[in-house]
Parts: sequence; C-alpha cells; structure tokens
Amino acid sequence: MFIRTAAAFILCCLTTAATALPLEHIRLPPGFSIEHWAQVDNARQMTLGRFNAQGGTVYIGSMRAGKVHAVRVDAAMHAQSVAVVADGLQMPVGVAWKDGNLYVSAVNRILRLDDIDRQLDRPPTPVVVTDALPNNTSHGWKFIAFGPDGKLYVPVGAPCNICEPKAPFAGILRMNADGSGSEVFARGVRNSVGFDWHPESKTLWFTDNGRDWLGDDSPPCELNHAPQPGMHFGYPYCHGDAVRDPEFGSKRSCDEFTPPAQALGTHVAPLGLRFYTGTMFPAEYRNQIFIAEHGSWNRGKKSGYRIALVRLKNGKATRYETFASGWLQGETAWGRPADVQMLPDGSLLIADDQAGAIYRVSYRGIDRSAGK
Repeated sequence: MFIRTAAAFILCCLTTAATALPLEHIRLPPGFSIEHWAQVDNARQMTLGRFNAQGGTVYIGSMRAGKVHAVRVDAAMHAQSVAVVADGLQMPVGVAWKDGNLYVSAVNRILRLDDIDRQLDRPPTPVVVTDALPNNTSHGWKFIAFGPDGKLYVPVGAPCNICEPKAPFAGILRMNADGSGSEVFARGVRNSVGFDWHPESKTLWFTDNGRDWLGDDSPPCELNHAPQPGMHFGYPYCHGDAVRDPEFGSKRSCDEFTPPAQALGTHVAPLGLRFYTGTMFPAEYRNQIFIAEHGSWNRGKKSGYRIALVRLKNGKATRYETFASGWLQGETAWGRPADVQMLPDGSLLIADDQAGAIYRVSYRGIDRSAGK
C-alpha cells in the first residue's frame, strides 16, 4: 500500500534530538568532526537528488518505518527541513535517483516517483516499475542503485540463513529503468545490502552478509568485486576465502567460486558502501571504500557498529581499518550505521537506523600549532 499525503516539512527535530545523542563518543581520525545533521525515522539507504548552487535534496529509505523521507539541503550543505514523500510501504529500504525520478524498493516491487524534486510538498502518485520480484521478507529488503550502464541493480537475498535457493534468490539482478530486461548479474550472494562502482574502472563492488550459526568467528562477512557479469561468489557452498559450509559444502569445490576481495569482520553486518570521490577529505581517501557496518546480533562479543574503510591499490584491497567508531560502548550500542553517502561538498553522511539520525562528517584539517 502507498499512502499519498501532502508532505508536511518539519523544521524542529533537526537539532533538538542532537543533545540526546552522545556524539562525544565517536572516534574519528585527526582533523575530522561529526555533527548530528538531521533526525530521520529508521534511516537506511540514502541517495542524492538534483543539486545546484542553492542546494538540493537527499532522499532516505527506511525499513521498519515504511517511509521515504526527503531532506532539503541549503548551499552550505546544512539540512533545512525533513518531509515524508512516501508512506505505508513494505520495507522501503532502497532509494535511487535518476533523471529527476526517485526509485524506491518495496520487497517485491520497485516504484517510481516522477519529477520528485519539484513536488516535495505534494508527492506524486507512484508508478509501479515492476512487481515481479519475490515477496519473501527474509532478506527481502533491497538496496538499489543505477550503474554506469544506466541499468538498475537490485539484489535478491537468500530467503533463509542457509539453503540452496533457485534464481533469482541469492543474487544481484540488473534491469532497464522501466523494469524490462531483467537478468542475473551476480550469483552466490547471500544478502547484499550495499554496492557501488569504482569511479575509474566502473566495476561493481558490493558487501555481503555472511551466514549465521557457525560460531563467533566464522565465517567472515565479505567485500566482493564483480568486474563482469556471471560470476559466482560461493553461497551456499563456500563462505569467505574457503570456509566450506557444513550442510552444502560437499556439493561444490571452493575453487569454483570467486573469493572475496576483502574478508570483513565476522557478523559485522556490512550494509551501505560508497567510493569516496570528493576533495574535502585528504587525498589518501580518494577512490577508497567506506562501509557502514551495522553490527552483530548473534555474536558472544559484539562487533561492527562502525564505519570501516577499505583501501585499494591497483584495483586490489590492501587494508581494512576503522574510520569511525563509538556507537558501541562496551556491549551496549546506542546507534547502528546503515549507509554512507557523500554530499557534493565532499562531506560524508552516515545513516543510523537505530538512533533515527543522519550524521555529517567533515574535514577541517589538523591544527599543527596545538601544543606549541
């Protein structure tokens, strides 16, 4: 169901909730700072609408809230107001903007809100792009994005923790913007909730959530690289580099599959990822990968709950490190990062679905005179 309403913009809540969020616990590299940018219910995937010299719009999907929000942004990249542009949807996690239109995932459907940037006060009636996707809700929420080829990429997670599902499950689809021409681009993907394309090679990189109930330290979650269609990444037979599944591993050899480009932490639940292409951050961050690690739920000692950074060199992952942490204090998490999105000025937004917040990370440089 989709409920169309005249969007009421909210001018409060952009700062009032900030005092309740313990941002003093967030640890960042020297020269970086974080601020509470906007309050958005159950914030998950983000995408940019049209921006110009006066500002623009950031769209945010949710899962539990069933809503899509729009944040109006001024020329200084400050959030000015928040509106609900879609409501009453089933797990509308994914949002993607193309040619003035906003695409929204809702489990078995992809919807389109036409000319949305100019209709925020009275959102348009959605157009159904496709309703032919599986309606399973287990791993049924979908991160979506348009690739350099102009096609819409849509993951379809496995409808289970571990099973041997048939296509299109456990894969990443791509289709034309009108929903036609759907094909499987990648196979053996348990549940990808984030991907992006390298700004130079234009090849796909994506996160994948590892299976549960093989212990605290196995298997790892994954960052994968798919430079071409048709690659198989191992699920449900093999996990990580060569962890044979106890139920299905005897059926196939791990040598048949593409190993991860980078093994991530066990049960860290990697979601949204973006290549950094801006100029605000130091040059060492350019064309590197930021990953929102949502955090473990079935591990004896919690892991994740941070923004990770994967450094690449010559198209290969060379280092996996922490960029921002502090949402987890001891064994208690007050926030869970779900996505990252760069603004036009090069600052980085972080969506937190637990705190219902969007943060903005900026770089102002290191004060070399301190302590002199």
